[in-house]
Amino acid sequence: MKKIVLICMAVVFSLYGMSTHAEQSSGKPVRMAYLQNDIHHLAFWVALDKDFFDRQGVAVEVSGIFRAGPEIMTAFAGNALDMAYVGEAPVTTAFANNMAKVVIVAQVNTEGSALSVSKKDSEIKNLSDLKGKTVAVPGHSTVQDFLLRKGLRQQRTDLKDVNIIVVKPPEMISALRTGQIDAFIAWEPYPSKAITMDVGRNLATSHDIWEGHPCCVLVSGSEFFKTNPDKTKAVVRAHIQATDFIQKHPDEAVRIGVKYTGMDEKTIREAMKTVHYTYHLSIEGEKEYVKFLSELKYIQADDPQRFTDLLINQELLKDALNK
Repeated sequence: MKKIVLICMAVVFSLYGMSTHAEQSSGKPVRMAYLQNDIHHLAFWVALDKDFFDRQGVAVEVSGIFRAGPEIMTAFAGNALDMAYVGEAPVTTAFANNMAKVVIVAQVNTEGSALSVSKKDSEIKNLSDLKGKTVAVPGHSTVQDFLLRKGLRQQRTDLKDVNIIVVKPPEMISALRTGQIDAFIAWEPYPSKAITMDVGRNLATSHDIWEGHPCCVLVSGSEFFKTNPDKTKAVVRAHIQATDFIQKHPDEAVRIGVKYTGMDEKTIREAMKTVHYTYHLSIEGEKEYVKFLSELKYIQADDPQRFTDLLINQELLKDALNK
């Protein structure tokens, strides 16, 4: 990826939208991150591969590839990132607990996770059969942890009856194959990879648990958002451009997915079938996250609407769409 750095002087106004083009093209690149092999974050890889950030006049650098959303939020807390692609649940949890000051500026995808069980275990037919079993999640307060607990509650299964442990997605398939775990829930393409490797089968997709649920989002550090409005908007515009590209050029998007994950084309094609790429924000979806995470005692938020209004900025996306 080409990085264009222009040396120039710019008068930066504090009011949103008043910065000059020089401000967004000069200075330090935007420090960004994503989750390892997460096909949900395909738009970021497309934007890198197709130079969409450069075309929007902003330089970016990959400052971290993480194995779970809470790790990304820890990086924000340490001021190691400016923007990132990450799950909505860990963002909500970190924001509510004052761990990281961030702003959601765009949606990335809806759905696209699955609960996998061993292909050899024919006794597990639904989520209630997970009673007494060991199930792996990428991390506590991740979207997948949220979905598992929501699904178990829907089946009226006591969460205390299921041994929920943390295993990072790259190790999940191996753990399932060797019998260290009975099931795992992860973002794609790991569930699809378990199928193509003849190790696992899908017990349920995230669509089955919560139809149309928002999953990953594009977030900005609050201070970066305030002091770099043009850079933030340029990144959002590149994200929009990349998301539209995925819809119009699915075969090329698959190629890019293969490139950034190192997985085979069959797995990536299968994985992308359950992922819906979008940049349109889901306000109602965020309120659902807030309500359920509060029930789980992960956060304390008495007013989901007010909380959502503080966490999500809708104006930047609207402005980015109105070129």
